[in-house]
Amino acid sequence: MIEGTPTDAAPPEPDDSPISVRLGTVVPPEDPEDWRRPLTWVAASGMLLGPLVALAWFLLAPPGESLRPLPGTWFVAAALVVGPVATGSTQLRPGWAFAATLGAGLFGALLTVVIGFALSTEGSSGVATPLVVHAVLASVAGLAGALAAATLMPALARGRSRARRGLAPGAIGAAVAALAVQLVFSR
Repeated sequence: MIEGTPTDAAPPEPDDSPISVRLGTVVPPEDPEDWRRPLTWVAASGMLLGPLVALAWFLLAPPGESLRPLPGTWFVAAALVVGPVATGSTQLRPGWAFAATLGAGLFGALLTVVIGFALSTEGSSGVATPLVVHAVLASVAGLAGALAAATLMPALARGRSRARRGLAPGAIGAAVAALAVQLVFSR
Protein backbone atom coordinates (compact mmCIF):
# COMPACT_ATOMS: atom_id res chain seq x y z
CA MET A 1 0.00 0.00 0.00
CA ILE A 2 1.27 3.45 -0.91
CA GLU A 3 1.18 6.00 1.85
CA GLY A 4 -1.26 8.87 1.50
CA THR A 5 -3.73 7.06 -0.77
CA PRO A 6 -7.00 5.84 0.63
CA THR A 7 -7.67 2.15 0.44
CA ASP A 8 -11.32 2.74 -0.38
CA ALA A 9 -11.37 4.96 -3.47
CA ALA A 10 -14.49 7.06 -3.76
CA PRO A 11 -16.72 6.19 -6.71
CA PRO A 12 -16.39 8.58 -9.65
CA GLU A 13 -18.72 11.56 -9.77
CA PRO A 14 -21.57 11.22 -12.27
CA ASP A 15 -20.81 13.09 -15.47
CA ASP A 16 -23.38 15.81 -16.19
CA SER A 17 -22.21 16.41 -19.76
CA PRO A 18 -24.53 15.35 -22.59
CA ILE A 19 -24.36 11.76 -23.72
CA SER A 20 -22.98 12.81 -27.12
CA VAL A 21 -19.96 14.39 -25.42
CA ARG A 22 -19.35 11.44 -23.12
CA LEU A 23 -19.56 8.83 -25.83
CA GLY A 24 -17.81 10.83 -28.52
CA THR A 25 -20.65 10.35 -30.99
CA VAL A 26 -23.20 12.68 -32.42
CA VAL A 27 -26.71 12.08 -31.22
CA PRO A 28 -29.67 14.15 -32.35
CA PRO A 29 -30.80 16.69 -29.76
CA GLU A 30 -33.70 15.74 -27.58
CA ASP A 31 -35.57 18.92 -28.48
CA PRO A 32 -34.77 19.85 -32.10
CA GLU A 33 -35.52 23.31 -33.42
CA ASP A 34 -39.20 23.68 -34.08
CA TRP A 35 -39.73 24.98 -37.61
CA ARG A 36 -43.15 26.28 -36.68
CA ARG A 37 -41.57 29.07 -34.62
CA PRO A 38 -41.50 32.46 -36.38
CA LEU A 39 -37.92 33.34 -35.40
CA THR A 40 -36.66 30.19 -37.08
CA TRP A 41 -38.20 31.35 -40.33
CA VAL A 42 -36.79 34.85 -39.91
CA ALA A 43 -33.30 33.42 -39.44
CA ALA A 44 -33.63 31.01 -42.36
CA SER A 45 -35.06 33.57 -44.76
CA GLY A 46 -32.41 36.08 -43.71
CA MET A 47 -29.70 33.66 -44.79
CA LEU A 48 -31.42 33.10 -48.13
CA LEU A 49 -32.51 36.66 -49.01
CA GLY A 50 -29.39 37.60 -50.99
CA PRO A 51 -29.20 34.36 -52.98
CA LEU A 52 -32.93 34.54 -53.77
CA VAL A 53 -32.61 38.13 -55.02
CA ALA A 54 -29.62 37.07 -57.14
CA LEU A 55 -31.49 34.04 -58.50
CA ALA A 56 -34.48 36.18 -59.47
CA TRP A 57 -32.23 38.75 -61.17
CA PHE A 58 -30.17 36.15 -63.00
CA LEU A 59 -33.28 34.31 -64.27
CA LEU A 60 -35.48 37.31 -65.15
CA ALA A 61 -32.97 39.79 -66.57
CA PRO A 62 -29.39 38.46 -66.55
CA PRO A 63 -26.64 41.07 -66.80
CA GLY A 64 -25.23 41.61 -70.26
CA GLU A 65 -22.14 43.58 -69.34
CA SER A 66 -19.59 43.38 -66.57
CA LEU A 67 -17.81 46.73 -66.75
CA ARG A 68 -20.12 48.73 -64.51
CA PRO A 69 -22.49 47.99 -61.65
CA LEU A 70 -26.09 47.43 -62.62
CA PRO A 71 -29.16 47.99 -60.43
CA GLY A 72 -29.27 44.26 -59.71
CA THR A 73 -25.73 44.41 -58.37
CA TRP A 74 -26.76 47.02 -55.82
CA PHE A 75 -29.87 45.05 -54.84
CA VAL A 76 -27.97 41.78 -54.37
CA ALA A 77 -25.28 43.50 -52.29
CA ALA A 78 -27.93 45.19 -50.13
CA ALA A 79 -29.86 41.93 -49.72
CA LEU A 80 -26.64 40.24 -48.60
CA VAL A 81 -26.58 42.76 -45.74
CA VAL A 82 -30.24 43.09 -44.82
CA GLY A 83 -30.84 39.34 -44.72
CA PRO A 84 -27.93 38.54 -42.38
CA VAL A 85 -28.89 41.47 -40.15
CA ALA A 86 -32.38 39.98 -39.87
CA THR A 87 -30.79 36.65 -38.95
CA GLY A 88 -28.48 38.26 -36.39
CA SER A 89 -31.28 40.27 -34.82
CA THR A 90 -32.96 37.04 -33.75
CA GLN A 91 -30.13 36.50 -31.24
CA LEU A 92 -30.08 38.15 -27.81
CA ARG A 93 -26.50 37.38 -26.82
CA PRO A 94 -23.89 39.76 -28.26
CA GLY A 95 -21.49 37.05 -29.44
CA TRP A 96 -24.26 35.07 -31.04
CA ALA A 97 -25.64 38.15 -32.79
CA PHE A 98 -22.20 38.82 -34.28
CA ALA A 99 -21.70 35.19 -35.31
CA ALA A 100 -25.20 34.81 -36.75
CA THR A 101 -24.88 37.99 -38.81
CA LEU A 102 -21.45 37.17 -40.17
CA GLY A 103 -22.27 33.50 -40.68
CA ALA A 104 -25.44 34.32 -42.60
CA GLY A 105 -23.49 36.83 -44.69
CA LEU A 106 -20.83 34.25 -45.53
CA PHE A 107 -23.45 31.63 -46.38
CA GLY A 108 -25.43 34.04 -48.55
CA ALA A 109 -22.34 35.28 -50.39
CA LEU A 110 -21.16 31.74 -51.08
CA LEU A 111 -24.58 30.65 -52.29
CA THR A 112 -24.83 33.72 -54.53
CA VAL A 113 -21.51 32.89 -56.19
CA VAL A 114 -22.58 29.26 -56.63
CA ILE A 115 -25.83 30.40 -58.26
CA GLY A 116 -23.87 32.73 -60.56
CA PHE A 117 -21.59 29.92 -61.67
CA ALA A 118 -24.45 27.44 -62.03
CA LEU A 119 -26.52 29.75 -64.23
CA SER A 120 -23.60 30.94 -66.33
CA THR A 121 -24.36 29.90 -69.90
CA GLU A 122 -20.93 30.23 -71.48
CA GLY A 123 -18.50 27.34 -71.43
CA SER A 124 -15.05 27.27 -69.91
CA SER A 125 -13.46 29.80 -72.26
CA GLY A 126 -11.26 31.23 -69.53
CA VAL A 127 -13.22 34.51 -69.48
CA ALA A 128 -15.62 35.29 -66.66
CA THR A 129 -19.17 35.85 -67.84
CA PRO A 130 -21.04 38.99 -66.78
CA LEU A 131 -23.25 36.80 -64.60
CA VAL A 132 -20.26 35.44 -62.70
CA VAL A 133 -18.61 38.86 -62.42
CA HIS A 134 -21.72 40.44 -60.92
CA ALA A 135 -22.32 37.47 -58.61
CA VAL A 136 -18.76 37.56 -57.26
CA LEU A 137 -18.46 41.34 -56.94
CA ALA A 138 -21.92 41.76 -55.40
CA SER A 139 -21.01 39.01 -52.94
CA VAL A 140 -17.75 40.71 -52.01
CA ALA A 141 -19.54 44.03 -51.50
CA GLY A 142 -22.38 42.42 -49.56
CA LEU A 143 -19.92 40.56 -47.37
CA ALA A 144 -18.12 43.82 -46.58
CA GLY A 145 -21.44 45.33 -45.54
CA ALA A 146 -22.37 42.25 -43.51
CA LEU A 147 -19.03 42.45 -41.69
CA ALA A 148 -19.63 46.11 -40.87
CA ALA A 149 -23.14 45.29 -39.63
CA ALA A 150 -21.90 42.30 -37.63
CA THR A 151 -19.46 44.50 -35.71
CA LEU A 152 -22.37 46.70 -34.62
CA MET A 153 -24.74 43.88 -33.69
CA PRO A 154 -23.22 43.04 -30.26
CA ALA A 155 -23.75 46.58 -28.99
CA LEU A 156 -27.46 46.42 -29.82
CA ALA A 157 -28.15 42.73 -29.15
CA ARG A 158 -29.82 43.23 -25.78
CA GLY A 159 -32.45 45.65 -27.09
CA ARG A 160 -36.10 44.73 -26.74
CA SER A 161 -37.22 45.24 -30.33
CA ARG A 162 -35.78 43.19 -33.18
CA ALA A 163 -36.38 46.09 -35.54
CA ARG A 164 -34.34 48.44 -33.36
CA ARG A 165 -31.58 45.84 -32.98
CA GLY A 166 -31.24 45.58 -36.75
CA LEU A 167 -32.06 49.07 -38.03
CA ALA A 168 -28.74 50.85 -37.45
CA PRO A 169 -26.51 47.88 -38.36
CA GLY A 170 -28.60 47.24 -41.48
CA ALA A 171 -28.44 50.86 -42.63
CA ILE A 172 -24.72 51.20 -41.98
CA GLY A 173 -24.00 47.80 -43.52
CA ALA A 174 -26.02 48.67 -46.63
CA ALA A 175 -24.09 51.96 -46.96
CA VAL A 176 -20.79 50.07 -46.67
CA ALA A 177 -22.01 47.57 -49.28
CA ALA A 178 -22.98 50.41 -51.64
CA LEU A 179 -19.56 51.97 -51.22
CA ALA A 180 -17.93 48.59 -51.75
CA VAL A 181 -19.91 48.04 -54.99
CA GLN A 182 -18.58 51.33 -56.26
CA LEU A 183 -15.03 50.42 -55.20
CA VAL A 184 -14.96 46.92 -56.69
CA PHE A 185 -16.16 48.18 -60.06
CA SER A 186 -13.77 51.14 -60.23
CA ARG A 187 -10.56 50.27 -62.02
